[in-house]
Amino acid sequence: MTEERVLVLLRHAKSDWSGDEPDHARPLAKRGRRQAPEAGRWLAENLDHVDLAVVSPATRARTTWDLVAAELTVVPPTRIDERVYAASDRELQDVVRELTHDLQTVVLVGHNPGIEELVARLTGDWTPMPTSSIAVIALAGPWPTAGDGQGELRAAGRPPTSRLAAE
Repeated sequence: MTEERVLVLLRHAKSDWSGDEPDHARPLAKRGRRQAPEAGRWLAENLDHVDLAVVSPATRARTTWDLVAAELTVVPPTRIDERVYAASDRELQDVVRELTHDLQTVVLVGHNPGIEELVARLTGDWTPMPTSSIAVIALAGPWPTAGDGQGELRAAGRPPTSRLAAE
């Protein structure tokens, strides 16, 4: 019997465009600081555990994860991965395929359009991923088999909406 893997794609929370910061240093907006903890509470209520978080090095993504992780009972190890910043869906898929066999549930915190496109690539379903959106994708088998159309979209949306319902 193949062991299921769960990939949680999380788009960073709303960022603040009012400053002069370069893109990678852009902070979260006030709305983003409210959104991210809601995503964390949803994850805490709907996932048994998270083994690892792979996070873009962009300030808005790291801050999003910090606020999300603060809502979890057990904070998993975090890996900042340069490849996640401005990554295409194929580049993100490569990051997923390199995950080790001992990891069952992984959160990947990144950016659009790559996050949206990865959901579509893995599940065959186009799912909008506005800021702070979550997509929970079940994969049958080890991470290297995370191929096109091989995932099942279990939940998607922005907490706390009712549309984001775990199946």
